[in-house]
Amino acid sequence: MSQTDKTTRTEAETPDEITPQSTSFAHRLYTGEFGFDFVGHRRRWYTISAVLLLISVVALFTRGLNLGIDFEGGSVFTAPVSAVSSQTIPEYKQAAANAGVPNLDGTEVTTLGGNSVRVQTRSLSAGEVTTMREALAHAAGTTPEKVNYSLIGPSWGHQITDKALQALIVFLVLVGLMIWVFFREWRMAVSALVALAHDLIVTVGIYALVGFTVTPSTLIGVLTILGYSLYDTVVVFDKVRENTTDITHQKRTFSEAANEAVNQVLVRSINTTLIGILPVLALLIAGVGFLGGEGPLADLGLALLIGMVTGAYSSIFIATPLLAQLREAEPAMKKHAAAVERSRNRTSPKVAVKTSVVTTSEETSLLNETATAVSAESGASSQTGPAEDTRRKPASKPSSRKQPARKPRSQRKK
Repeated sequence: MSQTDKTTRTEAETPDEITPQSTSFAHRLYTGEFGFDFVGHRRRWYTISAVLLLISVVALFTRGLNLGIDFEGGSVFTAPVSAVSSQTIPEYKQAAANAGVPNLDGTEVTTLGGNSVRVQTRSLSAGEVTTMREALAHAAGTTPEKVNYSLIGPSWGHQITDKALQALIVFLVLVGLMIWVFFREWRMAVSALVALAHDLIVTVGIYALVGFTVTPSTLIGVLTILGYSLYDTVVVFDKVRENTTDITHQKRTFSEAANEAVNQVLVRSINTTLIGILPVLALLIAGVGFLGGEGPLADLGLALLIGMVTGAYSSIFIATPLLAQLREAEPAMKKHAAAVERSRNRTSPKVAVKTSVVTTSEETSLLNETATAVSAESGASSQTGPAEDTRRKPASKPSSRKQPARKPRSQRKK
């Protein structure tokens, strides 16, 4: 193989050929080289969150929540069936609608196992209960006596609501104390609680917009997403604490260190969210696609899906920027930020002067090398000159004197 072939092959195998692939967005995101100013654009995230919160609050006051029978009370009928199929729920919904009982818009039909159906309606009178039992028995092909009936009062739903609110308040208080003690920073506790409140309001607002029935399963899902959102926030805050240790002796501000922490855990947050969403999405598809959107699977799946997405969003776009804003408001952090700015302003001119000096020295070195090469060529010419004179005579240069023109012989003076 010739030297030219070796050179060509070596140039073809250089890593410059794979540079576009190795520096792609996915690669930089996976290796942590991707950097985005999450903290610096906090006004943008605050605006987006404010719009989401406004929509959620308006939906709550205008549409309201579709409370289930467990909260408002009502009548429950359980009818036996030979086998549950995909047409069971539509058939019994139609049977309840054709029973002749008025105001049954909020009727819910769910299956219990493989051989029974549960129909939930508003509170019915004695005559309406008899009519409904006969209609459901006719649809099931059995007698009215085999259709079980029970009445749920609204007091039980109020008890569930009160207990859920008490559990929520206790949870938030314990969360604030835990973060304060663990990180020894009350601003982190405040930022985490604001993020949790954001997740709660957005989740409840979406429930109001979609119109899903709020059941005890919904409360379980909401309390579950609070724990998930808190976990994601604590992971980000732990990295922020690591990067901002002894921040006054670093050549960057608190916001810059916190933003670097968010970028460093961004891949972990995305992977954790995606892995957690997959089984929840399966629950939601099963509850909506196969059970008609009614039952605990749909309620639990929707609450978990919304909460996981908003929890991942709030930990990155709400909690961390808010923490940085609170810390930057401290006098010590303001002084440190001013010192960092002055240091950068002093460093920039020096770098420019140093660059110009280096350029000048490089130009001087190049001129010296050129002069040395010219001198060497001149010396070589002086050494080879006499030898060439002995071999050949240099051609004479033409005279610059003008010669007079020669006249004809007849015009010459004699």
